[in-house]
Amino acid sequence: MATYGRFPIELVRGRGVWVWDSTGKRYLDCVAGIAVCTLGHSSRALRRGLTDQLRKLQHVSNLYRIPEQERLAAWITANSCADKVFFCNSGAEANEAAIKLARKHGHAVRGIENPVILTAQASFHGRTLAAVTATGQPKYHEGFEPMVQGFRYFPYNDTAAFEALLAECEAEGPRVAAVLLEPLQGEGGVNPGNPAFFKRVRELCSERSILLIFDEVQVGVGRSGCLWGYQKLGVEPDALTLAKGLGGGVPIGALAVKATADQLRAGEHASTFGGNPLSCRAGLVVAEELARRNLPAHAEAMGVLLQNQLADLATRHPELAEGARGWGLLQGLVLQPGGPSAIEVVKAAMAEGLLLVPAGAQVVRFVPPLTIKPRHIREAIRRLERALLACRTTTPSAT
Repeated sequence: MATYGRFPIELVRGRGVWVWDSTGKRYLDCVAGIAVCTLGHSSRALRRGLTDQLRKLQHVSNLYRIPEQERLAAWITANSCADKVFFCNSGAEANEAAIKLARKHGHAVRGIENPVILTAQASFHGRTLAAVTATGQPKYHEGFEPMVQGFRYFPYNDTAAFEALLAECEAEGPRVAAVLLEPLQGEGGVNPGNPAFFKRVRELCSERSILLIFDEVQVGVGRSGCLWGYQKLGVEPDALTLAKGLGGGVPIGALAVKATADQLRAGEHASTFGGNPLSCRAGLVVAEELARRNLPAHAEAMGVLLQNQLADLATRHPELAEGARGWGLLQGLVLQPGGPSAIEVVKAAMAEGLLLVPAGAQVVRFVPPLTIKPRHIREAIRRLERALLACRTTTPSAT
């Protein structure tokens, strides 16, 4: 089906931060499957781990205990604020599970007949019907109405607006079951969370027994420079959703919850493929490599270098770019209004052998493998600069 606007290249193999297309052209990959290939392409550790697992079992279903699943859950809970984990196959599914959890919490804990979940404008939580309703961007809703009931939106990082909406919703008694937020908005423009805002949201949720859920699908698993994005904010959620980088390229998602938020009971939620031996073995390999290679700290250091290089690029070409923002290896170059769009820059960069991804209309996003090295970042900036200059010569509004 024609659900994707694909670029006209066919990628056939990869190694580390490099990929090759069917013509033999090599690209420096700063997309990594959209923040998925944590260990880079064709990781030796993943090849060994998955080959070993395929000699044993790839799938048995959750009718039975799965040792790899239990080990991965133990790693997540030992290294986060969570106590329990539900495994699924994607970020959208993890957020669907979180939405069901929120509604169960609203009914069982707050006694709400029709629970409401508050989410941020410019957010992105997935493409399933409930997850896309939670997404605070009307363009993703168009053509799929009526949306799922029970969602309200407020401007991201705006404490006053959040407090006003919460007061409006609760004017006649408990109505809000949960607040669902990204610690850093990725798809919405690479917008980092404000610690003061998140601290206030945490206080208000705690006062009212409202669940605070963090969508860490893109920012989690070391990409922020910490293992989890919430650590950048100094605030712990009641639950967090994971996917993308957790499996290093093998599909896996997870909803991790504190014991106090563990409301789902046997038979209330399930997944045929969720947490199968193969996907969980991939997650275990990623976990082992994160620790062995200290990849969160490496991502922090490389993120500082990348952000500085992007800022320098914007200083050299102020007519094209405003600056850079982000955490760790989730960085965005903010383009000037009236200049080339993000998609135009991405296409020009592709011609230069650099893969990037838009984050909205005027932000170009970098989400490379966490294994990227300084020489790769400097090469990416050189190629990006050539792409920007090519856009300047072809975009009348930018000249």
